[in-house]
Amino acid sequence: MAGDVAVAATNIRPMHASSAAVALDEVVVAFRLARGGVYAAVERATLHVADGEFVAIVGPTGCGKSTLLNVTAGLLTPAAGGVNIFGSPLAALNRQAGYLFQADALFPWKTAVENVAIGLETAGVPMRDARARAQVWLKRVGLDTFADRYPHMLSGGQRKRVGLAQVLICDPKILLMDEPFGPLDAQTRQIMGNLLLDLWTADRKAVLFVTHDLEEAIALSDRVVIMSAGPAARIIGDWRVPLPRPRDISEVKLDPVFHELHREIWHKLKAEVIKGYAQSEGT
Repeated sequence: MAGDVAVAATNIRPMHASSAAVALDEVVVAFRLARGGVYAAVERATLHVADGEFVAIVGPTGCGKSTLLNVTAGLLTPAAGGVNIFGSPLAALNRQAGYLFQADALFPWKTAVENVAIGLETAGVPMRDARARAQVWLKRVGLDTFADRYPHMLSGGQRKRVGLAQVLICDPKILLMDEPFGPLDAQTRQIMGNLLLDLWTADRKAVLFVTHDLEEAIALSDRVVIMSAGPAARIIGDWRVPLPRPRDISEVKLDPVFHELHREIWHKLKAEVIKGYAQSEGT
């Protein structure tokens, strides 16, 4: 069993950029400091994500995971390197991507159904049609009876469900997720993870999922990518996850393959996490 995982866990060569939903090639991200000089956040990162592939990015705090998502979203322009989306260079905002943040992006003065419908309405869909489609999406995330509730009337997990429906209703080809379940308790995170897998299985989009939780990364994804501690963070590992689908998160964590893969990745990630923590503490 361990031998099978070791083969699956070897570094994976990037696919050709023209066949990838997302192709980051030798990407460098740097920021000018207020008192002069430059801070290099990410150094020569190459990451390709196939259409329909679920890729998780794991690394220490401040290593540039969210920075790579922002580059993919078109919110940041790299200092060097290439960014291609479905074979075309990304020169502005990535209109083919939906972005789910760690913090809720719900309007507090709008109901659940209004929040889900807002993306369609701003795209020109008539309000009545947009809200009818939003009601369907609320049912898909298990909240059809909560359509008239305002965000403050919903639990943290319910707000995440609304946020997920809000992004998916616009049918993005790429889903960018930045610690989306981070604030939730362990049980709710597991429920949300299974919901995400169910929705993704029904309509497989390319997914880039940032998390600090290695167990979550392995349970959800097809590949786990790890980054070094910053500054000048690099991608230092890329593992295929050889676990069959469909998956239930609570069950997959009992699989010996899961534990062997976790052990192998953590062996390489641990030193970077310690280094990142020391840097954040100024030691």
